[in-house]
Amino acid sequence: MSTATRTDTQTVALSAADSHDLIRVHGARENNLKDVSVEIPKRRLTVFTGVSGSGKSSLVFDTIAAESQRMINETYSAFVQSFMPTLARPDVDVLEGLTTAIIVDQQRMGADPRSTVGTVTDANAMLRILFSRLGQPHIGSPKAFSFNVASISGAGAVTVERGGKKVKERREFSITGGMCPRCEGRGTVTDLDVTRLYDDTKSLNGGALEVPGYKAGGWNHRLYAESGLVDADKPIREYTERELHDFLHREPTRMKIAGINMTYEGLIPRIRKSMLAKDKEAMQPHIRAFVERAVTFTVCPECDGTRLSAAARSSKIDGISIADACAMQISDLAEWVRGLHEPSVAPLLASLAHTLDSFVEIGLGYLSLDRPAGTLSGGEAQRVKMVRHLGSSLTDVTYVFDEPTTGLHPHDIQRMNTLLLRLRDKGNTVLVVEHKPEVIAIADHVVDLGPGAGAAGGTVCFEGSVDGLRAAGTLTGRHLDDRARLKETVRKPSGALEIRGATTHNLRGVDVDIPLGVLCVVTGVAGSGKSSLVHGSVPAGADVVSIDQSPIRGSRRSNPATYTGLLDPIRKAFAKAGGVKPALFSANSEGACPACNGAGVVYTDLAMMAGVATTCEECEGKRFEASVLEYKLAGRDISEVLAMPVSEAEEFFGAGEARTPAAHRILQRMAEVGLGYLTLGQPLTTLSGGERQRLKLATHMGDKGGIYVLDEPTAGLHLADVRQLLGLLDRLVDSGKSVIVVEHHQAVMAHADWIIDLGPGAGHDGGRIVFEGTPADLVAARSTLTGEHLAEYVGA
Repeated sequence: MSTATRTDTQTVALSAADSHDLIRVHGARENNLKDVSVEIPKRRLTVFTGVSGSGKSSLVFDTIAAESQRMINETYSAFVQSFMPTLARPDVDVLEGLTTAIIVDQQRMGADPRSTVGTVTDANAMLRILFSRLGQPHIGSPKAFSFNVASISGAGAVTVERGGKKVKERREFSITGGMCPRCEGRGTVTDLDVTRLYDDTKSLNGGALEVPGYKAGGWNHRLYAESGLVDADKPIREYTERELHDFLHREPTRMKIAGINMTYEGLIPRIRKSMLAKDKEAMQPHIRAFVERAVTFTVCPECDGTRLSAAARSSKIDGISIADACAMQISDLAEWVRGLHEPSVAPLLASLAHTLDSFVEIGLGYLSLDRPAGTLSGGEAQRVKMVRHLGSSLTDVTYVFDEPTTGLHPHDIQRMNTLLLRLRDKGNTVLVVEHKPEVIAIADHVVDLGPGAGAAGGTVCFEGSVDGLRAAGTLTGRHLDDRARLKETVRKPSGALEIRGATTHNLRGVDVDIPLGVLCVVTGVAGSGKSSLVHGSVPAGADVVSIDQSPIRGSRRSNPATYTGLLDPIRKAFAKAGGVKPALFSANSEGACPACNGAGVVYTDLAMMAGVATTCEECEGKRFEASVLEYKLAGRDISEVLAMPVSEAEEFFGAGEARTPAAHRILQRMAEVGLGYLTLGQPLTTLSGGERQRLKLATHMGDKGGIYVLDEPTAGLHLADVRQLLGLLDRLVDSGKSVIVVEHHQAVMAHADWIIDLGPGAGHDGGRIVFEGTPADLVAARSTLTGEHLAEYVGA
């Protein structure tokens, strides 16, 4: 072969390989997508935008990322796949040009009490090795510094086969772990506040028990009142020591009570087993409220909250124990690690320093490694997941981000933009689902979905450059340059909520008067102490409705009707109209289709392959028995009502034969927060993050309270939805409520009557009030980071 021919062949081969520079999606139909076809450039930053519920996550996460992960999983053997999560092939005709997808989503970290920032990022694992090599006195292997490993020892006889004979030998073993024996590595111990269980001035027959389900006459009450161990007519405070012990602490005992053989058990262990052992989220609201009142969490007195045993705390490097290191602010810990010069562990120190520096670079230097993972906000959790990818040498990877700016101050968004661009510049494809105009502005390519949400969305409205989006006239394009104006006049406060000497987390004895009767926004950079101030100093009491960032959970059986409590009045209305009991109209109870147990679909498990869900042939996906569907309310059966959108159901239950005020009130609140398009029976698992946030807001809007505390209500909301939220906040204040909002969104700040700005930095550089006053004063002063960004936003 001549040189020229060989060169030509190489050129053809190179051009063929280089031609795969697009990710092609054709005919995507996941969730509400309507045969969507897009071409996404590789090694570029592509932002997916559109109103909440328009199909962004369905396209990016449920189609592109899901198929990439599924195809990677298929490269493993069937044996290995059987241990991995099974993924179904997305409903799409063609997917070409996929690369390995690394998903950095907003799913909260596990709320396990033993899960900390250090354990989820491997920083703790490296620290444990470091202390096991350099710590003095030497106490053992890395396990000796782990609060997840208990110290155990044992001895006994074992049978060993030698030379065809069985020989018995005595063996001993011991494992030295770092777990505190008192709190078992949790850092806190739980205690029941007995004053919340009963009123000691009353007798059992006089209604002393205040535990849900223990009312006089019920079996739980009769178990104690008729046990014969205590006098049921005597006030509890007059019990003898023996009676009080039997009442509260007696071990399980079989005995005859009211002529029936039953197991008697003291009140405290019985409540621990029946209530405290359950997941709090799965409890009924009244039981959850009781548990929150009755259970007290106190710092473990033995380990002082460090989770570690005395031996683990005794081993030190330069006077610092592993507990001290984990309690340090990460930026300080990074400095300490860099100050250690030990050639024997040089590679370990370099790797640990890199991990800690990544935290600082990503804006999380204010955290400490012992911070429980469950207490991180969605935005913080997402950035913690980014830590492991920052120094990665991988290229040609697809990074998928879900609103990476959630919970970020405008100052921190600039830093996040730099990180996204850095990942792209290393030769990676970066896909970002985002609403913030600051992030949309740096995109190389924009895909705008819509035009509406739910059934009204699921199509591509625009695909191209940011300038093209501005000129396109789509909802996002029209609102991209929206800037809220400062209010000309602000409301006058009707009073003040006094906070004195607040010291929660990083707060430094903060004294502040939060005005009441107005819209008050608490702001500041991430980690400055906003949530600590509001949630730590404004307790959710009788007059306070607190709506935090905790995500709403729900299985595929949960839907907006069950979550909001709307289904109860609907069931009662059907039961009254048909002269039957309400339980018939529940797909989780007596009315469920027997073939699919009320799920509407039948699931077939296929081991290591994705399970298949087929519509139930018996009920045709309606979830109810045929006999239940014969009962009608104003001509509609229960399955038809659950298939209605909120807006239609609001009219249906608002007047006429189906008029149900209790249902109408809940539907009105759902429509007010912009969820009029949702169907009542849509599974919660199919809702987007923004839709869940608004559903939660609608549910709490019905709570009775004079003060509403909202933590970042704009999370997951499109620019157009933010305007609707501001109208809702105004209506709340005008109706006589006080609204306190922890928020970073400049539109909400500009709309406020009063701003409290915390800072100046994060962690131990924050925790102070740096400004109090009206938005106009903040813009005029420009004395804080918030002031500078707000002034730039309103064009002052």
